[in-house]
Amino acid sequence: MNIDIFTLFPEWFEWLRAQRHVRNAIARGSRIDCVDIREHTHLSGRQVDDAPYGGGAGMVLRVDVMDAALKAHYGEDPVRLRQSRRVIALSPHGRLLDERYVCELAEERELTLLCGRYEGFDERIIEHFATESLSVGRYVLSGGELAAMVVCDAVLRKLPGALGDERSAAEESFGEALDGMPEYPHYTRPASHRGWPVPEVLLSGDHAEIADWRRRQSVERARRLSDG
Repeated sequence: MNIDIFTLFPEWFEWLRAQRHVRNAIARGSRIDCVDIREHTHLSGRQVDDAPYGGGAGMVLRVDVMDAALKAHYGEDPVRLRQSRRVIALSPHGRLLDERYVCELAEERELTLLCGRYEGFDERIIEHFATESLSVGRYVLSGGELAAMVVCDAVLRKLPGALGDERSAAEESFGEALDGMPEYPHYTRPASHRGWPVPEVLLSGDHAEIADWRRRQSVERARRLSDG
């Protein structure tokens, strides 16, 4: 998978590339490239934003600057670009990222992530350059960079060879193996700490009983989530 990230802070993603599962994915042929939006502005002082029409606080990422950045990187009109790849604007009002969405994105060979900043994007960026907008939650971040890292982390760990043990991704929260339910609790040594014991069933060696207990725990966690 090849992921291009359009951002004002490309250096932030060095940390992401250093994570083990991301390194593994890159070693197996995946790529994360960052495009510095400021490198493509025609405005003085490397300006990329402007005050919103109609008034209001904050600044808005300019459509002409994003247009230039996309055009320079891909060598084609960004309006046509979205016909050949998914171009995702990271925004609080986008489609919510969940396990189904992550698996959907993991099937793609090429992704482009657009990171907003300040008050967000000029709406024409979303309307004319993006295939969709994506939200990592119904809250506001200072920019799209952290959201882009969440997307990359969640998607790349789905790729073959990214995790040290393939079973790690097979049975985890909200996946098919658990019918979309949260994962069950985990315990490790010591078997007792400050009088807090590990559930007896996990020490029993009875794999059928353990599987049944884990299933019931997932069902209970799902119930608690639905109850709010």
